[in-house]
Formats: sequence, C-alpha cells, structure tokens
Amino acid sequence: MSATYTTKKILVKRSYQILALILIALAAGLLLIPKHPKHEGISPELFAKNILSTERYITSDQLADRIINQDPTLLLIDTRLLEAYQSFSLPNAIHIPLSEIFSEELNPYLDQNIYDIILFSNDNFNAEQAWMLCNRMDYQRLYILDGGLNTWFSTIIEPIPPKETMSQEAFELYSFRRAAGKYFGVANDTVEVEVKPVRKAAPKKVVTKPKKKKRVPEGGC
Repeated sequence: MSATYTTKKILVKRSYQILALILIALAAGLLLIPKHPKHEGISPELFAKNILSTERYITSDQLADRIINQDPTLLLIDTRLLEAYQSFSLPNAIHIPLSEIFSEELNPYLDQNIYDIILFSNDNFNAEQAWMLCNRMDYQRLYILDGGLNTWFSTIIEPIPPKETMSQEAFELYSFRRAAGKYFGVANDTVEVEVKPVRKAAPKKVVTKPKKKKRVPEGGC
C-alpha cells in the first residue's frame, strides 16, 4: 500500500469525522429551539435521533443492483451544481441543486411518499445537507448514496481486484462490480456477462404528498 493511498485514506476518514461532528452539533442546537405552535416538521428530538442513525445510507453496490434490475421505486436526485450534473450523472437522475430543494417547481419530487429518493453528490456533503433539510420537514423515504459519486467510481466503475488471500465473497463482489461496470457502459474484457442496455426511463410522475390539516384551536371568541 503506497504512502499516497494511506494519506488519502486518512484524509477521507477525517473528513467523515468532521462531518459527523457538524451533524451532531446541528442536531444538538435544534434541541435548544423553543417549541412554537406554528412550527412545521418533526420535533428537534426526533431529528437528532434521525441524524445519529446510519439507516439513511445506501451503498453503491445496492444502488447498482436496483438500477440494473430497473427498480421502479427509485428516484435519483443529483444535488450538485448544474455544470457537474451535465458533465456526468447517474442514469435518469433528476437535477435538484441544494439551493433549490424547496423551490415550488422542484420540491414536489422530494415531498412525496411514492418513491425511494436517493440523494447524491460527489461525496456525502451536499447530499447530507439536502437530507437534513428535507428530513427536518418530515419528508419520507430519503436516502443518501454513501460516499457519493467518488465511491461509485472506485467500486462500480473502477473496482479494485481482490487479493488471492481474500474470501470467496470478495471475488463474487468483484465479479458483480465488473459486470455492473459493463452494464453502465464501461469497457470490460475479462468478465463475460449478458448485459441489458440502459433504457431511458419515462419521467417520474410527481405526486405531491397531502398536506396535514392545521388544527383549529378550541375556545376563543
């Protein structure tokens, strides 16, 4: 293992540690917000609990498998800037940059309960922020592509071959990743697999989640 690779691994690990500390600090701050009868969204306590959970993450292997099997419940949301989205994105992903997630036109894609929404960016940062904002407003079925497109490239597009001493599961995972890379259009001369072409999916139908009716206070004039 090279010194450069080791240094890069340490830096990535520290980045995630810093991000975790930021998320915890934000969650702790929300706990101190006084309750207000007109406040919308989940409670600060529940939000803090959600922040500390890792259930919001989906791996690149899990996502690749669902895309290949043409899972109709997937809705991919690219939270990066337009230039990055136009350069490369996942198949049929919708572009909703972080600054526009609450826009009148695009927000219905996020505020719904029909699809599993997969938020992604180059790493986790933008997607994490988008997830926090949407989760705070009690949006449902939100997930984050763990590691973002950087991990997608290092696993699905350019997977590292396992060492001879590794387990059979490691070789099977590598074979899957090579086959998946070929499915997504990456040249592959070592794995023979029947590949289905990536079909352009029909636009997702936006079904806005019904809004909760506000309770009318009892009594009064």
